[in-house]
Amino acid sequence: MQKLMLSFAVLAALAGPAVARASDVAMHVEDVPIGARALAAASKPAHFNMLALHWVGSGSVGYRVHRRHGGWARWVAADADVAPDGGTGRWHDGNLDWTGGSDGIQFRLRGEVRRLRAFELWSRVTTRALRRPSGTGTPVIVSRSGWGANEEIVRARPSFAPALRLAVVHHTAGTNAYTPAQAAAIVRGIEAYHVLGNGWNDIGYNFLVDRYGTVYEGRGGGTEKNVIGAQSEGFNTGTVGVALMGNFAYAAPTKAQRDALVKLLAWRLDVAHVDPLSTVVYTSGGNFKFRSGKNVTLRAISGHRDTGPSECPGAVAYGQLPGIARRVSVTGLPKLYGPTVVGALGGPVRFQARLSSSLPWTVSIVDQLGRPVASGTGRGTAVDWTWSSLVAGRGLFTWTITAAGALPATGTIEIARPGPVPTLSLANLVAAPSVVAPNADGTDDAMTVGFTLGVDALVTAQVLDAGGVPLLTLLNEQRRAGANSFGWGAHVLPDGRYRIVVTARSGAKSVTKTADVVVDRTLAALQVAPSALSPNGDGVNDTAALSFQLTQNVPVRLDIVQGGLVVGSPFQGQLAIGPHSLLWDGSGFGAPLFDGTYLATVTVTDQLGDVQLSRPITIDNTPPKLTLVDKSTLRFTLDEPATVTVLLNQKTRIVVGEPKGSFRIPFAGTVAQLSAEAQDLAGNLSPVVGA
Repeated sequence: MQKLMLSFAVLAALAGPAVARASDVAMHVEDVPIGARALAAASKPAHFNMLALHWVGSGSVGYRVHRRHGGWARWVAADADVAPDGGTGRWHDGNLDWTGGSDGIQFRLRGEVRRLRAFELWSRVTTRALRRPSGTGTPVIVSRSGWGANEEIVRARPSFAPALRLAVVHHTAGTNAYTPAQAAAIVRGIEAYHVLGNGWNDIGYNFLVDRYGTVYEGRGGGTEKNVIGAQSEGFNTGTVGVALMGNFAYAAPTKAQRDALVKLLAWRLDVAHVDPLSTVVYTSGGNFKFRSGKNVTLRAISGHRDTGPSECPGAVAYGQLPGIARRVSVTGLPKLYGPTVVGALGGPVRFQARLSSSLPWTVSIVDQLGRPVASGTGRGTAVDWTWSSLVAGRGLFTWTITAAGALPATGTIEIARPGPVPTLSLANLVAAPSVVAPNADGTDDAMTVGFTLGVDALVTAQVLDAGGVPLLTLLNEQRRAGANSFGWGAHVLPDGRYRIVVTARSGAKSVTKTADVVVDRTLAALQVAPSALSPNGDGVNDTAALSFQLTQNVPVRLDIVQGGLVVGSPFQGQLAIGPHSLLWDGSGFGAPLFDGTYLATVTVTDQLGDVQLSRPITIDNTPPKLTLVDKSTLRFTLDEPATVTVLLNQKTRIVVGEPKGSFRIPFAGTVAQLSAEAQDLAGNLSPVVGA
């Protein structure tokens, strides 16, 4: 029997789009209505050059885009990087695809698709500089600042693993046809999609490699550090995720791409002293393929499909991984692999490692002042030396294993002073905000879960539904004593009440704490325009419009807040599903408000409680002060940021935006006459300055 197929077009974005904007990236998110009447009323979205889809149901989704300066492109199957279990009601998270400049989408549904959400991104194409990281033998890497990462959207500081154990190779599953200039725009789009669309803390990959052989720094924290990414669910800790930019299900990565991958992995695994031809037994943190706690044997250079239910990095690229691993193993020789230290100070301490070839080696021990304590030497393919530390005093000792030409391995061992034995404890569990609205509008899209450990412990965090049924594993990794945190986007769950259960384990002991949270998408995309107003009746910025989107019929209240106090309530009433715009004239409870900055707060009350979004808004009735300091150099001063318009010699008009302070107007000719005025953000005009 032929499966039911539904085809439709989205010809316009919903009013009040959810937009998250950095200097180079804008993202629009819309829940696509599934139904003939709703589709007939749809209209055209803003332009975009990248697209990703999320959907719920056992069916599949196809799409094609309308080129801004052409016709319809070919149909493409939306690729879900990891598919949820059937019947769970969770979202399929589609990969982000580079579409090129587009202004329309058509969708084609096969089978059961209950919900569909489109993420349309515009990532500006720019040219950025490269930088070479410190150290020898390192590949050229485009830094985060080089490709234009938006650090303002990063949700949490990076977490680090105690050691790096293996590399996981991915593909981004997008287009293989992009220019060198477009590649950085794709990386910026991936960052925005991972953070604002998927609700992750930062871009998921640790590195990305484009088809021209350019390597990009991914998740922040340091290219040589063991940064925990979001690239292999259940296997993120202690792995480095490298994404090949493109789709390699049927096509091969370019030679430049493969060569760059080899050089990158040869360097990064050497920093971690990992043998690229070795295997690792990894205990899964849990995903749809491997349950939590299952031991999985992985290659030191594995594909994403080895760790989870995915076709990534594509059949062709996956088939090339053994050859890539062999090339990595002979790149940058000699190498030092697997340094280990067994024993405790006060007794014998054994140092071991493997070498890629027979080499002279040395193990040296120094105290915390750098003074030599002990050393051992040898030659061969294996390092094996035991230090009799019976006479070692208390304190910190640093060990180093060196071999001719290889990157040294180093670490510390310590005899601690006697003191109170720390006990396992889990305290200060807080989820903030406790009500999260994962609709990609840039406000309360994700929460940060913080807690404090008394000792190092294995920490597991799960999400339970209102009935106590586990839905998701958010965390399963070793954490250090002290303050800890992790982020959660909640985008895969429907609106409702949930409980986060955090358990810390050390040895045979465990302790558990819980935090109740709410997922509620009723209110989205609150925008204020203009952000500054001057309600003086001159017709310029006398009122501000607060626009937002509602997903259900609810009571709505608009409050104006300053210093924690409500100073005005311009609106209170029932509003229906859809876009809305409320006007505010700058007054409080029946009287004009003084100049200053306020919070415009929209509160909706639904079956889950109150949901609030706030935006700052400024009342400013004071004109800017523009002063001509020197006519010969056209130097002026401003007492606040403003747009300055200068008319020179009655014919040359120059308009510039200037911050507060001193500035010059660029002009090469002789100034016989000038007049200038400034207009601030609220629309106030300064007196005209003339000379």
